[in-house]
Amino acid sequence: MSEIAPKELRIVGFLCNWCSYGGADTAGVSRFRQPTDLRVIRVPCSGRVDPLFIVKSLLNGADGVLVSGCHPRDCHYTDGNFYARRRLEMLKRLLPFLGIDEKRFHYTWISASEGARWQKTVTDFTTQVHKLGPLHSTTEAQIGS
Repeated sequence: MSEIAPKELRIVGFLCNWCSYGGADTAGVSRFRQPTDLRVIRVPCSGRVDPLFIVKSLLNGADGVLVSGCHPRDCHYTDGNFYARRRLEMLKRLLPFLGIDEKRFHYTWISASEGARWQKTVTDFTTQVHKLGPLHSTTEAQIGS
């Protein structure tokens, strides 16, 4: 049950298989309390997350999107998170032009041993999205219709 708000919002999380998914698993195994709004999509690498996945998620019902991968220089595929960082930073600057508040999107680096960091990141991001409210009940994302 969510501690943040009585109503859950839809938050999509693209998590790197090698690090961030392990961090989320570590948080779960350690029984750290965390919001239940996040729906996890496990990807092989954060570098494989196409910015269109994020835009489509936001336009098709998600209230927020979180991308999490390995720390720089710890990428299982050497450079995947550097590619991700470049693309995701550009997307973050593009979102306001699409009529979407950039605070609805966040990317971060979390390793498999950082369960507490995962919990804090998810809790902070979920709190931020709850402050913004549902995306599709406002005029914020009316461009999709």
